[in-house]
Amino acid sequence: VQLQASGGGLVQAGGSLRLSCTASGRTFATNAWFRQAPGKEREFVAGRRWSGGTTQYADSVKGRFTVSRDNAKNTVYLQMNSLKPEDTAVYYCAAHSRGVILSSIGREDAYDYWGQETQVTVSS
Repeated sequence: VQLQASGGGLVQAGGSLRLSCTASGRTFATNAWFRQAPGKEREFVAGRRWSGGTTQYADSVKGRFTVSRDNAKNTVYLQMNSLKPEDTAVYYCAAHSRGVILSSIGREDAYDYWGQETQVTVSS
């Protein structure tokens, strides 16, 4: 199973981008997005357990980012609005076949599938 991430790019502060993460031929019980800024460790951005609709966002993106899914396209989206220069990072999508408990949604080791990176650059 492969996860294909796309949708990154260069945008001005205040703008929007939508990242996509497409799985080959299947959907997952839990999906998440992580990011890694230059010189920093990878950090959790957003995640959703689709059964029950449990969603978690990092405090830094709450109210600006939204996770959604199109089952027909096996694609998960990260809609990013009101982007800030500090959102600049390489973004990764991740997935797990089963539902991840709420307390673990933000943990990298909770996921067994990872997509390749997509770069997001927000200019001031």
